[in-house]
Amino acid sequence: MKTYIMRLIRLMFGLLLYAIGIVITINADIGYAPWDVFHVGFSSTFGMSIGMASIITGLAIGVIAVVLGEKIGIGTILNMVMIGVFVDWIMLAGFIPMAISFFSGIMMMIIGILIISLATYFYISAAFGSGPRDSLMVAVTRKTKLPVGFCRGSIEIIAVIVGWQLGGKVGVGTILFALLIGLFVQTTFKALHFDATKISHETMDQTFLAITRKSNN
Repeated sequence: MKTYIMRLIRLMFGLLLYAIGIVITINADIGYAPWDVFHVGFSSTFGMSIGMASIITGLAIGVIAVVLGEKIGIGTILNMVMIGVFVDWIMLAGFIPMAISFFSGIMMMIIGILIISLATYFYISAAFGSGPRDSLMVAVTRKTKLPVGFCRGSIEIIAVIVGWQLGGKVGVGTILFALLIGLFVQTTFKALHFDATKISHETMDQTFLAITRKSNN
């Protein structure tokens, strides 16, 4: 049981870090990350917080992934909900300032991407399931038989286009995020000697079964 508690703490810390990274990249104000273009556009169109827009989007994507045959874990559910909750809390607290110049915006975007890369390590290494957007990527790849990179890129391009039409900000930061996120995640994993391919994610059924067995022993 202690192991599961420590993994849950690792997961929640990763999601909190992820939310901090998102707010930093948004406050960089030079164009949002691809999915955040959609979240911000969705929130402004329907009059809700960015965090709530992220939660609704994540839930919808998660349902689509399940319909397409993907199994989800506790981490998937918490990813759907808690990142949005954390984003709203952080924005309400207001301790992350807005960029005051284009240069400071570039610096904030890079720092945000670094934090998101580190957050990705924590939440993936908890092994409680992939986030809903990653699950959708896997489901589309499996169904279409197209390369994973093409599927991920296509999904994010659609998110950017729809989000831009809804009023989300597209700019240099959007391009910077798209170009750097893969490199930064790879570098972070290498620095921490972490191989994501060796992680076997638990489904919700597996997690509950394992916890039940441990509790009964």
